[in-house]
Parts: sequence; structure tokens; C-alpha cells
Amino acid sequence: MSVSEFQYVTIGGLRQDYCITHHGEVYLGVLGGNAVYAAVGASLWTESVGLVSRVGSDFPTDFLYQLTSAGFNIDGVLQLPEPHNSCTFYAYLSPEERVDTNPASHFLRINQPLPKALIDYRSSTEGQDNRNQFNPLAIRPDDLPQQVVKAQAAHLAPADFLTHTAVPFRLRELGVPLVTVDPSERYMEPNFEMELPIVVRGLDAFLPSEKEACNFFRPIEMDIWEMAEAFGSMGCRFVVIKQGARGQSVWDSQAKRRWHVPAYPSKVKDVTGAGDAFCGGFVVGLNQTGDVVEAALRGSISASFTIEGSGALYAINALPDLVQARLEALRPYIKLV
Repeated sequence: MSVSEFQYVTIGGLRQDYCITHHGEVYLGVLGGNAVYAAVGASLWTESVGLVSRVGSDFPTDFLYQLTSAGFNIDGVLQLPEPHNSCTFYAYLSPEERVDTNPASHFLRINQPLPKALIDYRSSTEGQDNRNQFNPLAIRPDDLPQQVVKAQAAHLAPADFLTHTAVPFRLRELGVPLVTVDPSERYMEPNFEMELPIVVRGLDAFLPSEKEACNFFRPIEMDIWEMAEAFGSMGCRFVVIKQGARGQSVWDSQAKRRWHVPAYPSKVKDVTGAGDAFCGGFVVGLNQTGDVVEAALRGSISASFTIEGSGALYAINALPDLVQARLEALRPYIKLV
């Protein structure tokens, strides 16, 4: 295979992350973005991953160099001629509780000055619920590079509603046989009841978090399996509801079977990107094995390495033997529900 080709592609954001971990550690202006975390999660199981994203003219060139040095194909990263703010802020109050607004109050809480880049910061997901217009950094179908026609699978990380309606359709037109989507919290709202099936229909897997799933169905209270079946009835083959440290609930809407796949018990340093890394491992596993449970296992292992360190590329150095050892250690704990 040519170095300009790739078997798997992750589609989403490239960002500059400003993060306060639940331990109070601070990371300022480091490489981040859900497309990167997903690509790293995938890279634990394959050496052939490409990224598709949009960045402004002011996006650090060193970040792009870091990605190519890590072995990723970035031909699908479109650098726009004008600058665009790519900052993302997260503060973790606990491993399970994250906030992404009002950075000034959180830097005050840890007695550190607010970084200049976060003055007037609102949210990196603002506008992702726009039904009528692409945001400047939203990925369009025409952004897909030519090499994507040879991809075996594609994963779309959380992004604009219009990206998630248009890009999967284009991937199918180009012959990509397997497509998965992790939705944006911005459109996982009750007022998208009529539109969400447009995103879900035809997917190989839909991968929301439990919080997003509950938020979509509110004020109706449903258990995890009722929600999974409801998403499956919208027209996708598999539904995986991510539940953080409690693992994942996996629903096969064709076979009408359900499993619980646990999270690997890692020592948690920074949970940033765990869900994205899970999705990257999952999409590779689903393509390689055709088995949704094996795919979820691989996703769990990808997430386990990501949360043991900080930075989007941390898990890239995971030892292959350790990756396999964790996979075998976790497998006996799968439960058919």
C-alpha cells in the first residue's frame, strides 16, 4: 500500500486543547481534537489511518508535523486561507464530570491566570446544531480526499449536524463499506426528534454517550436498553452507548441481542478523548472481525491506554504485546444481557 493511502479514516476536529484534569493538572494549547484521539485509538490495531478535518491558517504547523511523525495521513486536513479559533477548553471536576464553559472561573478555582487564548471563550461545540448552514470548520462532503475511496471504514467524531447528515451519505457513494458516527451533544436534544433518524439511518454503528442518549429522550425516562433499541429502530445495525468507567452497552438491532462490555480498569490520569479513542478502536475492530463485541473490546482497550496519560498522542506508544494482553484479560468479563 502506498504511504499516501489509508485503510481507516477518522473525520472530525483538530484543536488546541486547554485542559484542567480532575487532579488539577493544567495543559495549555496542546494538540487535541476528537479526530486525533479517534485516530490514535484506531492506531493501536492498525498502521493505516488518515484524518479529515478543517483548520484555520493560524493552526500550529508543529501540530501537523506531530501527526505526520506519528504515522498518520493528513492529506484530508484542509487548511483554510483565513484564521479560525481552534481552542477547546475542558475542566474535569471528577473523572465522570466535565465542563466546557466559563474557563475563567475554573482557572480562578486552581489559582492560575486565565490564558489569553481563552478570553471571551464560549464553547468549541457552539453552532453544531445549525440545521441550515455549515460552520467554517465544519467538514463538507467535498473535503473528503481522493484516497478515501480505498478506505475500508470511516468514523465520524462529534461534529456539526450537517456534517453528520451529508458526509456519511457521500462516503457510501464513494464505496466506503463501513461507517460509524459519534454524535454531537448539541443535536442530541428532544427538538431533533424528527432529524436524528437522518443521521442514524444506514449507519453500521451509532455511538452516543449515556448522557447524550438520556438528554435526547428527556423528559421521558428510559433504561439503557430501551434507548439503544429506539436508536436501532432509526435504521442502524449496531448501537453502542458509552458509559465511561461503567463500560458500554452494545445492541445488535438485527439479531436482537445485547451485551455489556466493561471498561478496562486503568489508573486514570486524564479522561480527555477516552470516548473518541474507544470509537477509533471500535471501528477498526468491527471491520477486522465483523463482530460487534470484539469491536467494543478493542475500543475499551484503546480508551484504557488513552486515560493513563495526557495528550492526544500519548497512547500511540502502547506496546503491542500489552495491547493484546489487555484484550485477552478483558474478554472473559463480557456479559450477554
